[in-house]
Amino acid sequence: MDTSRGPNRVIIWGENRHERIEDKVAEIYPHGMHTTIRDAVANILGANADVSTATLDEPEHGLTEERLASTDVLVWWGHMAHDAVSDEVVTRVYQQVLAGMGLVVLHSGHWSKIFTTLMGTTCTLRWRSEQDRELVWTVNPTHPIAQGIPQPIIIPEQEMYGEQFDIPTPDELIFISSFSGGEVFRSGCTFRRGNGKIFYFSPGDQDYPVYHHPDIQRVIANGVQWARPARPVRETPTLLRYDTNDFSAGHSYQGALVR
Repeated sequence: MDTSRGPNRVIIWGENRHERIEDKVAEIYPHGMHTTIRDAVANILGANADVSTATLDEPEHGLTEERLASTDVLVWWGHMAHDAVSDEVVTRVYQQVLAGMGLVVLHSGHWSKIFTTLMGTTCTLRWRSEQDRELVWTVNPTHPIAQGIPQPIIIPEQEMYGEQFDIPTPDELIFISSFSGGEVFRSGCTFRRGNGKIFYFSPGDQDYPVYHHPDIQRVIANGVQWARPARPVRETPTLLRYDTNDFSAGHSYQGALVR
């Protein structure tokens, strides 16, 4: 782990809605899924991470310009309230990802405004809301996110996610899940947008204690560490172009690149 730039500054963002209105979810996550994930990432990464939380109902969803500018990685969980997320905040997160902030999107966050915006597709999929066993198979064991992960991860109870998953072809496919109905799903994928790195990881329906599973916690922590910006300065990529006025027939180029 690269500790030369200090702790990895991480925000765990969650809707925090199911936990407050559904008794079953509140029993599994009495302090919210975001808190469970925060505690797990903080425990696994230790001094290598400074982990905090933000939720939907905080002012600006807890994601102010200033806070995002000082964040290395944002972890996102959403489900029932995607439309309640402010377009202004989505644009803010989008710009920070392009500039280099890492993003880890979990489970039903595939339909979040920020993920669909970054993917440019519908991000729809097949699902079955039953108590199904999920096997998470590692297909890229050399990837940093797969380090220390058993083959396969066994999740006794989970919602089924299945193909077709309408996303762009991932830059890297790390995990594929299988279910009792014969369905398979690209459950761990990475993407790069601008200077930012994105990791999507599907296990984690609110009705099951998936985020208490130590192997799932390890994958998320690995994803947070992987998504940390590698560049020392955060900046949005710009297109460099030649000023055509500096060209003339029969003469060498004397101008400079302009933005």
